[in-house]
Amino acid sequence: MEAKVLRKSICVNVINEHSVLARISGLFSARGYNIESLTTAPIPNSNLSRITIVTQGSEVVIEQIIKQLHKLIPVVSVISSDDLLEKEAVLVKIPISEKLADIQALCKAYNGKIVNANEKYVIVIATDRPTAIEQFISAIKIFNPKEIVRSGVIAMER
Repeated sequence: MEAKVLRKSICVNVINEHSVLARISGLFSARGYNIESLTTAPIPNSNLSRITIVTQGSEVVIEQIIKQLHKLIPVVSVISSDDLLEKEAVLVKIPISEKLADIQALCKAYNGKIVNANEKYVIVIATDRPTAIEQFISAIKIFNPKEIVRSGVIAMER
């Protein structure tokens, strides 16, 4: 029987110092684990950064990743709860010749809006659950996007 593949978000609080991200990504690559999404930013009013990693694997693989993360020296804490609030943003550049009212209506359905416009393009942003962002990207393709940029997942324990 084949092990069930899980998608898991893992939040890692680390001491904000050089090469921490390289050590964490090296942990994944050395063991052949894939990183689907990786975001990092400093935690305000501290010397820490928060790294959010989305990966896939069997339950055993996910447990192994978490154990290995705990062993890294700059790691302060690892959060891998099943009760994480996940959000992702996407920016989409669309030719101005497309129907703006229809673009706005679609964006609104995904917590989005038009954030910039010039003589050639409109740029929209949508922020939602990662699965909803996938659906938004599929739906927005009818407007012939010139460019699509995703932020990566951010997560926080509820």
